[in-house]
Formats: sequence, C-alpha cells, structure tokens
Amino acid sequence: MTQYYYISSPHKLPKGNFGSQPVSEKQPNFFSNELDAIELIFEDNYDSKTKKRFKYVPILPFKYQVAVYNNFLPIKNHEIGNSFEEKCLHLLYEYLHTALHGSGILEFCTCLNGTEERGDWTKKTLHWSDIKSPYDLVLKDRELCEILI
Repeated sequence: MTQYYYISSPHKLPKGNFGSQPVSEKQPNFFSNELDAIELIFEDNYDSKTKKRFKYVPILPFKYQVAVYNNFLPIKNHEIGNSFEEKCLHLLYEYLHTALHGSGILEFCTCLNGTEERGDWTKKTLHWSDIKSPYDLVLKDRELCEILI
C-alpha cells in the first residue's frame, strides 16, 4: 500500500509538479542527477467528469484538498535523513508555507491509501512559528495536524 499525505484548505490549493530540475525546457525528462529528478506531485480533489469536488479524506474539513505522494516522504519514526528525503520534506514545507499564508489555516494528514475512511485518527495543532525544520512536519500514520499562522 502507498503512504499519502493529504492537505486541506478553505482556499484553492496549487496543483502540479514541484521540485524537479530538468537539464533544459527542451529536455524535460533529462536530469543532471537523481536528486534533480525528485519532485512532489500535488493532485487536487476535482473530478473533471462529474465537475464536482470529492474528499480524499472524510476527516479533513475544508473544500479544497490535494494528495501528494513520494517514496521519500517519511512517516514519524521511519525517517532516513538522506538527501532525497530532505528535498521532499523541504518541498512539502515550502508548499505548506505558501498555502498557509494564503488561507491562515491548513489541515494535513497521512495514511495508507485505502484507509482514509477508517477512524482512529490522532490530532495535533501547530502554529507555523513552532515549525523550525521541515522534519517538524513529519506525521505518524493516521495523524491529522492543524496548522495555524
């Protein structure tokens, strides 16, 4: 099963690929090294066929949600500390920072794909000023975090 991070906001969230650094725009699939190829892909919760929003995770309260996945996004107590993980966490940190300053509040969580509707979530609240490092954003499986400005 795949571990996803989900982000929820009262304001629209950016979607798309963030972080990869191709050799050139003409060669978007060529990279100088493996680290340059690492990216996070944020997928929104809008179904273009039904023209409706859906909830990735029922416990997340806000209308706008994105899902993000990368093998190097860790869960608490399973951190590796390598450059790939650090890049992914830095990208997540920058994304949350930008989104939070646009809305004033965010909620995000992580769980295995397919377990989103199960109960037994733990919840915590952080103020952005309490986050000193991208590693402060690492959650336990089935943990929900409210972040406030």
